[in-house]
Amino acid sequence: MHEISLVRNIFNTLESEFSKTELDTMTAIDLKVGLLSNVEPALMQNAFDAVTSAEEKYQNVKLNVEVVPIEIHCEDCKTNSTIENYKFVCSSCGKPNNNVVRGTELLIHKVHF
Repeated sequence: MHEISLVRNIFNTLESEFSKTELDTMTAIDLKVGLLSNVEPALMQNAFDAVTSAEEKYQNVKLNVEVVPIEIHCEDCKTNSTIENYKFVCSSCGKPNNNVVRGTELLIHKVHF
């Protein structure tokens, strides 16, 4: 389960960006997780719970995960389409398309203090 290493990397990133005083007042972390990021939100939450339960300073921090849908851009008709059921087809013109513009991200979107 690679989610545990991802959670540890999130905390390492936060520890390098914020002071100890700021981290002591942290209450929540908001992540944006794309459907194509190879991260399962439920497993991410389980990994987060495991890591924070072992770190007293983070035991009261909550994780909020926003799932980002897959969006493609069609060069033929110049439109963006949200992908349903992993069918990479433009919803406007019906042509196959794999020009993904959203849905691969794994971002720390916001940190709450």
